[in-house]
This record gives sequence, structure tokens and C-alpha cells, in this order.
Amino acid sequence: MKREYDFVKGRRGAVALVPPGKTRITIRLDDDVLEWFRDRVEKAGAGNYQTLINVALRRHVEEEQEPLADVLRRVVREELRSVSTT
Repeated sequence: MKREYDFVKGRRGAVALVPPGKTRITIRLDDDVLEWFRDRVEKAGAGNYQTLINVALRRHVEEEQEPLADVLRRVVREELRSVSTT
């Protein structure tokens, strides 16, 4: 280590830049919820638990905007598919 460091050109803030379309936030999640997402990544052998959380939230938002008739059709199709494979 050096005895002195020159921080004249140093900048405050995050070390990694946030990609366009993303926002860095702080969020509090229940331990069991966070553990569930981390376990999923571990079982998959790769990935990022934050990405999985984002995917889950996006899916929820998209389903909330889905018209009721479309939801019913999707559910009926899924049920028929599950019955036909057993």
C-alpha cells in the first residue's frame, strides 16, 4: 500500500453505472421471500436473484393489465393442458 493516495480526481457515487432504463433503489424484502429467489438462482446454477424479482414484478404488472376475458381463456387453456398430460 502507498503511504498517501491522491483523490483529487475521485468522484462520489456508485462504482458501477446503472444501465439505461434501470433505477437503483433500496427495498426491504422479507427474509423468506429473498431466500426463495436466491434458492431459485442457486438451483438453476446461474443467474441473478434481482433479475428474477424484476421478472416476477413485471409479470404481475402485465397480468394486472390483462383483460378478464384473456385471463379466463389463459387459465382454461392451462387447466386443459394439465388434464390432458396426466
